[in-house]
Amino acid sequence: MQKPSPSEIEKSVASNKNRDKLFAVLGLLATFVGMLTLAALLADLAMDGLARLKPHFFTSYPSRFAGQAGILSAWVGTILVMIVTAVTAIPIGVGAGVYLEEYAPKNWFTAMIEINIANLAGVPSIVYGLMALGLFVYLFRFGQSVLSAGLTLALLILPIVIVATRESIRAVPGSMREAAYALGATKWQTTSDHVLPYSMGGILTGVIIGLSRAIGETAPLITIGALTFIAFLPDSPIKGEFPFISFDWIWSPYSVMPIQMFNWVSRPQAEFHLNAAATGLVLMVMTLAMNGIAIYFRYRFRKRIKW
Repeated sequence: MQKPSPSEIEKSVASNKNRDKLFAVLGLLATFVGMLTLAALLADLAMDGLARLKPHFFTSYPSRFAGQAGILSAWVGTILVMIVTAVTAIPIGVGAGVYLEEYAPKNWFTAMIEINIANLAGVPSIVYGLMALGLFVYLFRFGQSVLSAGLTLALLILPIVIVATRESIRAVPGSMREAAYALGATKWQTTSDHVLPYSMGGILTGVIIGLSRAIGETAPLITIGALTFIAFLPDSPIKGEFPFISFDWIWSPYSVMPIQMFNWVSRPQAEFHLNAAATGLVLMVMTLAMNGIAIYFRYRFRKRIKW
């Protein structure tokens, strides 16, 4: 086989460099398109709803008068539902990802589980709502409660958390595991002390992506009976007497901010549309704050690993 001449090598290197530059430009353009779209969305919401973001908007219940309506029950319900979602989905999703990647035998059964998990990540959210209606509301008799809503959204984001956990663990070099085994570490010590800390940044990113999707879901919650108008709050999780903590709130009816937005947008009065825009702005800020928290913790984990 004839070796390429120096001029041919130079031409090939120059061609590869041009392709790299072209890919970098296309990637930069794609990034700017995403950033401009987000900026345009935030600007549009801010122009319509920023004037409504006053203290009474956060401390008032919904009302049939647009100027008096607020999102108190909606944002409280959103936080409570997301607490149930996170407490359910994060331990189960991370645990399942660790088991499938580190402990499960590689056979046809685990391969089938992996395929099903990947497929579940693309199932429409309304399907989860129909399943939760029959399972949580009717079979388990949880009713139209915060618990049913949180478990529904937990099932919705569970495949995302599992896939993100597996990919993060898979990115850890195998030499790290071999070095730990060589020093006498057990399987669990290797996983808990080395694999999980190094993969925690990616796991947190996957968790926040899942929660960001859950916080904006409407269809599954409407399916299981979320209220579009609610003028009271769930029971407080903190009591004045021992044991000072109550879980009665998980059985309470609820509403969330996406459903409150849907209710206001469906009304013909323009004032309610401004309320919906203000609610959307609050929802976007909450989502961006969640992503900011994930970035902060990812930075802390990476900094700790370097030391």
